[in-house]
Amino acid sequence: MGCYSGFVQIRLRITIIPEAITLEHVDKAVAYDRSSSLKNCWVYGWHRGYKADLAIETGKIFLLVEFSYDLEKSNAQTFNVLDSVGSGLVDTVRLDFISNHGNPSHTCIYGLQVHGHEPTFVSMLAMQS
Repeated sequence: MGCYSGFVQIRLRITIIPEAITLEHVDKAVAYDRSSSLKNCWVYGWHRGYKADLAIETGKIFLLVEFSYDLEKSNAQTFNVLDSVGSGLVDTVRLDFISNHGNPSHTCIYGLQVHGHEPTFVSMLAMQS
């Protein structure tokens, strides 16, 4: 059975306003086969707070970015968060992928970084109004 699709869900250390996502795979200089790298991906984000099911109840799940990882580019590729997310607060992200670069047995993720900044008191007030 092939592993072409799946997801990874990560709870962030702090709540942030997301700005970009970086996906990393092994560098082509040291890898003999990079076909296991992700290809077509989506990253979603939401704020769970203290209630684990709050995001699902309120429908506050945001598509942060949709992208294709390109084997011909750098092994660490950064994708900006969609403008439509605005100043949404995120403390949980989910990377969904539907394909890899051809490996029939597995798909690898070497690194996933979520870039952003902590909300200020002023930005918190603006989001509540």
